[in-house]
Amino acid sequence: MSIFPNPSPGSGSEPPSTPPSAPPSYGPPPGAPPYYSTPPQQYYAPPPPPPHSEVSGLGWKFGVLFGIVALLIAANVYWYMQLDKVKKELAAGNDAAQTRLDKLEEATSVSTRSNRRTVDQLRDQLERARRQASLALGQAKDEALKKVDETRAALETAQEQAKKELSSDISQVREAADTKISAVGTEVTSVKGDVAATKSELEKTVADLKHATGELDGHSVLIATNGKELAALQALGERNYVQFTITKAKKPQKVGDVAILLKRTDPKKNRFTIELTADDKTVEKRDRVVNEPLQFMTSKAKQPYEIVVNDVKKDTIVGYVSIPKVLNTRN
Repeated sequence: MSIFPNPSPGSGSEPPSTPPSAPPSYGPPPGAPPYYSTPPQQYYAPPPPPPHSEVSGLGWKFGVLFGIVALLIAANVYWYMQLDKVKKELAAGNDAAQTRLDKLEEATSVSTRSNRRTVDQLRDQLERARRQASLALGQAKDEALKKVDETRAALETAQEQAKKELSSDISQVREAADTKISAVGTEVTSVKGDVAATKSELEKTVADLKHATGELDGHSVLIATNGKELAALQALGERNYVQFTITKAKKPQKVGDVAILLKRTDPKKNRFTIELTADDKTVEKRDRVVNEPLQFMTSKAKQPYEIVVNDVKKDTIVGYVSIPKVLNTRN
């Protein structure tokens, strides 16, 4: 076991210092007794010198610290100079602002005095205008009252004149009305006579209408054989009538709610053949004669439709369709 201390840790890569060589040992002195023993020797190692790296590190730190202190001093000097400059500029700005404020106060005072003079002038002008308006109002009032009196007099005169003219017009209108009433009474009497004659003629025409038996309901129906009798049927107002003239063709002809296609005619025997289409159903009426009511039912009415042909010519028939007044309402 060595009595020398271990090298201190963290000394870097340098090798530990070499311990000094041990001093030579000494034996008992000459002539010493046998029991003489040599006193023990103690050896002390001197402290190792400080590493070179630690010394250099402390110097670098002192250099940096000195640089920072120098920078702080320089910065303080700079900011002091800047602050002094700002103070001088602020003082100069305050002086300039005070100067402008003084000038502004002086200009404001001048403007205020000028505005006061202007207001006084306007007040005087307003007072003069008010006095003039009062005078003008008095004159206008007098003129207006005078105009009112003149207008009232003119109105009274006009009313009197209007009353006279109105009385005259009323007399003339009454005379004209009496004349017209007399004429109207005469016309009414004449119309009444015409109506009575027409009614009598209509009743006679209706009485002369031919009766035929319906092929569906077996009841007697009135048929018209010419235009006069058809007009009499229309005047009764019991049914609607649509006249037609149909010529032989390839396509049926629409008459009211039905379609009629003429197939064949025989003018000598007054016979004809047609195809009747209603509710998308087609029925042939073969070898029918003139003035024969052809009845058929549709979904639009509870009473039968009627077709009457009054005249048969070559490839042409003339007649009418009789349609019930009351038709079913579709839901």
